[in-house]
Amino acid sequence: MRKLIALFMLAGILFAPVFAIAQDSPTVVDDEIVAEEQSFHQVVKEKFIEGDPVFMTPVLVCLILGLAVALERIITLNLSTTNTKKLLAKVEDALASGGIEAAKDVTKSTKGPVASIFTQGLMRYSEGIEMVEKSIIAYGSVEMGRLEKGLVWISLFISLAPMLGFMGTVIGMIGAFDSIEAVGDISPSLVAGGIKIALLTTVAGLIVAIILQLFYNYCVAKIDSLVNDMEDASISLVDMLVKHKLTGK
Repeated sequence: MRKLIALFMLAGILFAPVFAIAQDSPTVVDDEIVAEEQSFHQVVKEKFIEGDPVFMTPVLVCLILGLAVALERIITLNLSTTNTKKLLAKVEDALASGGIEAAKDVTKSTKGPVASIFTQGLMRYSEGIEMVEKSIIAYGSVEMGRLEKGLVWISLFISLAPMLGFMGTVIGMIGAFDSIEAVGDISPSLVAGGIKIALLTTVAGLIVAIILQLFYNYCVAKIDSLVNDMEDASISLVDMLVKHKLTGK
C-alpha cells in the first residue's frame, strides 16, 4: 500500500504542470515561433489544452492510475522471482542432512511464491505424498491469484481510456455542428478546427491504451514465467520427497 501511495504521489508531481496550465486561460502563440523549437513537454501541454481539459483530464487520470497499478505489479512480480534451481538444491541438501524440518527452515526463510508452496507441501509430508501433491496444487492456485491481483484494473483503464476519448470526440463534434448551425454557414476553418479539437481526445485515449497495454503484456508474461517455474519446481519437489521417503534418509 505504501508503494502504491508513493507511486500516486510521483505521478501527481509529474503531471501537476499539465493540470496547472489547464486551469489558466489559453495564451496566444506567436506565429513566428517554429514548432521544432518547442519541447515535447510544451507540445503535450498545448495539445492537452486544445483538446479541452474537461475531456482530456479523465484520460490523463486513467494513465496515472493505470501506470501506478502497473508499476506496483511490476515491482511485486520482480520481487517474487526466485532462483528455483538454487532453492531446490538447498532443500535437497537440507533433506539429506536434517530431514523434513531442516527443509522447512530453508523454505520458510526464503521469500517468494515458490518457497511458500514448498512450505505448504512439506507441512503435509507426514500425511503422504498424495496430500503433498494436493496441498501444492491448492496453494499454487492461491499464489497464482495473488500474482494476478491488480491486472483487472490495468485492463479496465486500457478499455476505459479509448472510450473516454471517443466520448470527448463525439461531444466535440456535436459542439462543432452546433457552431455551424449558429453561424448559419459552413466555414471550412470552423469545421476543421472543431473536428481537430474533438479528435485530440481520441488520440489521447488511444495513446494511453497503447502505453498501458505494453505494461499489461509485460505483467502477463512475467506471471506466466513465474507460474511455469512454480509448476516445474513443484514436480521436482515431489520427486525429491518420494526419493527421500524411499531411501528413508
